[in-house]
Amino acid sequence: MTMQLAPNGAHFFSDTAALTGRSLKHVTRSLDTIITTSLMPVAFLLLFVYVFGGAIKTGSHGSYVDYLLPGILLITVATGISYTAFRLFLDLKGGIFERFHSMPIARSSVLWAHVLTSVVANAISLAVVVLVGVLIGFRSGAGIGAWLAIAGILLLFTLALTWVAVIPGLTAKSPDGASAFSYPLIFLPFISSAFVPTASMPGPVRWFAEYQPVTSIVDTIRALFTGAPVGGDIWIALAWLVGVLVAAYVASMAVYRRRLA
Repeated sequence: MTMQLAPNGAHFFSDTAALTGRSLKHVTRSLDTIITTSLMPVAFLLLFVYVFGGAIKTGSHGSYVDYLLPGILLITVATGISYTAFRLFLDLKGGIFERFHSMPIARSSVLWAHVLTSVVANAISLAVVVLVGVLIGFRSGAGIGAWLAIAGILLLFTLALTWVAVIPGLTAKSPDGASAFSYPLIFLPFISSAFVPTASMPGPVRWFAEYQPVTSIVDTIRALFTGAPVGGDIWIALAWLVGVLVAAYVASMAVYRRRLA
C-alpha cells in the first residue's frame, strides 16, 4: 500500500477538516459516549463533596468543591481519551485506514481527525462537569484572563493525553486493551494534591505526589480559579505538558508509520 503525501499545507488542513467532520458525526450520533465519559467524574465529584468532604481538611478558606474541581477536570479528560483509543482501534481493524490511504490525502490527517475530535468531545465533557460543580456550590473569582489560561492548560492536557492514547489505539490487540491504558491515568490524580494536600501524606507517597505532573497542573488551575498567585507551578506544569505532548506525538507518528508501512 502506498500512503500519499500531501502536496501542500492547504491539502493537509482540508483533509483534516473533512475527516474531523466525519469523526464528529459519529460522536454526535452516539451522545452516550460523552454522557459516559462525564458520568464517572461527576460521580467522583458528588462522592467526595457529599460523602468524604466533611472529613477532609484542605486548609483553604473556600468550600471543598472549589478545592476538588481542578482534579476532577483532569480525571474527566483521562476518562475521555480512552474512547479516542477505542475509536482509533475500531477504525484500524475495520479497514477504514486502508481505504483512506488509497486516496490522495495527507497521511497524518487521519490521526489528527481523531485527536481534534477528542478535543471537542472532552471540551463538552469538561463543560458538563463544571456546570455540575456550579450547581453544587463551585464559585470562582477568576477573570477572563485566568479562565483563558485554564482553558489553555486543559487544552494542552487533552492534546498530550490524546496523543498518548493514539499509541495503544494503534498497537492494541483488542478493544479492551486499547482503552485499558487510561486506568492508571485516571487514578494518578488520587496520588496528588487533587483531593487532599500532599502534606497530609506519608513520606514516600508525599514525595511522589509532590513531584508527579498532576500536582503542579492541579495547583496551577486551582490558583487561577481562586485568583491566588500561581508561582512557579505554572512553569512546571507547562514543561510537563509540552514535554509529554512532544514525546507522545513523535512516538505516535513513528508507530503510525510502522503500523501502516
